[in-house]
Amino acid sequence: MLRNLHVKNLALIDEAEVDFEKGLNILTGETGAGKSIIIGSINLALGEKVSKEMLRDNEENAFVELIFDVESDALKKALSGLDVYPEDDMLILSRKISGGRSIAKINGESVPASKMKAVSALLIDIHGQHEHQSLLKKQKHLEILDDYARNELSDIKSELKETYKKYREVTKELEEASLDEESRMRELSLLEYEIHEIEEAAVTADEDEVLETKYRKLLNGKKIMEAIHAAHGLLSMEDGSASELTGRAHRELSSVADYDEAIRGMADELLEIDNLLNDLNREIADYMDEAEFDDETFAGTEQRLDEINHLKAKYGHTIDEILASLEEKKEKAEKLQNYDIYHKKLMQQENALKETLQKQSEKASAIRKKYAKELAEKIREQLVDLNFLDVRFEMKFEQKETFGADGFDEVEFVIATNPGEPLKPLGSVASGGELSRIMLALKTVLAKNDEIETLIFDEIDTGISGRTAQMVSEKMHMIAEHHQVICITHLPQIAAMADAHFSIEKSVENETTISTIRRLTEDEQVTELARMLGGVRITDTVLESAREMLNLAQNAKK
Repeated sequence: MLRNLHVKNLALIDEAEVDFEKGLNILTGETGAGKSIIIGSINLALGEKVSKEMLRDNEENAFVELIFDVESDALKKALSGLDVYPEDDMLILSRKISGGRSIAKINGESVPASKMKAVSALLIDIHGQHEHQSLLKKQKHLEILDDYARNELSDIKSELKETYKKYREVTKELEEASLDEESRMRELSLLEYEIHEIEEAAVTADEDEVLETKYRKLLNGKKIMEAIHAAHGLLSMEDGSASELTGRAHRELSSVADYDEAIRGMADELLEIDNLLNDLNREIADYMDEAEFDDETFAGTEQRLDEINHLKAKYGHTIDEILASLEEKKEKAEKLQNYDIYHKKLMQQENALKETLQKQSEKASAIRKKYAKELAEKIREQLVDLNFLDVRFEMKFEQKETFGADGFDEVEFVIATNPGEPLKPLGSVASGGELSRIMLALKTVLAKNDEIETLIFDEIDTGISGRTAQMVSEKMHMIAEHHQVICITHLPQIAAMADAHFSIEKSVENETTISTIRRLTEDEQVTELARMLGGVRITDTVLESAREMLNLAQNAKK
């Protein structure tokens, strides 16, 4: 659940901190007081895009931090799949915006916005004023039904997804393989030419590296030989060479070595140096004898490198890639040479996968239809409680012409709000306020199955009043028995049900408008309900009505 919200330098908020409670958390305030900023700041922390209008001052840093308590083992397991691990059953999500840049962090570790969104999807579910419009999309109806039936449906949906993936791969291969005789022979001819070209070259692993090393050596052959000859002369051939001087020095010291042990040691060292020089001179002489720096060797090496580079330009950047390309071309050529067998095999695979998809789709559809009746009836019962007195609510199934990753079902909610009316799609019947109530009915039914602990409702009570508002408040309370609910509302009937009531207020300080949020005491809650009931002038009668409303709501919760 969301334990704490901390906001700084965001829109009208200078700095605010809120500690939310379990159950139903209500946020109220005058129009324009900044209620939407609270939801906006939560969205911001959860990875949504930053709007310039949200920043209080371009010269200052804006900051939002959310602290969640994470106790569910299932949630911890899901988070671990994203490589996120709560510390002491706590998860801290924060976002800092500075100079047009933002930094998102989870438990102090910087993460990309995409990861923040993935994590937030496990923690919190936000329903805005226009969220109910999603009910007009058929795909949403299938998602809702599948979510309701997921315990029995999840395995077959996983199988469907995997089969559909294989089916798409085969159909794609079939499309690519559908060539007429002339095209097939033309492609086969090209493949055979390319295979011959690579095989004729007979390249071997790392051959290019060996040749490039040899080429560099040959390219600089003149310089190498000049340097080798010069070194050889300095060491052994010329008058005053190193070998000659070392030999003379050794003979001089040897003539007096018997008179001093120290001199004998130096004479031995000189002898060792002389031997090393002689060995080095032999190596240099051998190198000069074996070196091949003739034009023919150079031309042959250059030609072979050009041949390999030509293959690289056509078939891959490395010899390994060239050889891999050769195997691919051989495999493709073999398929084209035996095209009828290859094509027949693909067709058999496609038909087999179609049959599997058909069976899996039928199984999924049967499960959906079973749960659709159950879900539709539960939603209808909730709608009756929400003042749809003579409502009929069903789910209409149609079979798509093609398969999808979810099977072949197309599901649509249909409703009739008055006796004698035919069932019609939601968009043809329901108004904005009615869609809000339908969404609430759905949330009430799905609340026990919903694994996301925190739900936020941002004025989804738009278009609702009177007796219906009271019914909506009771549904909110029912959902809050299984979830933490944070609700922005303008209806006193809903506010009266609060387990924790917060007021958002706007004021002017030092010629600057700021919004603040604070938790209300019971007496302050009565005053706020009175404001919502009575408007500008709050009389004793309005206050008494507000207190009675609060008492009735609290008694109804027991």
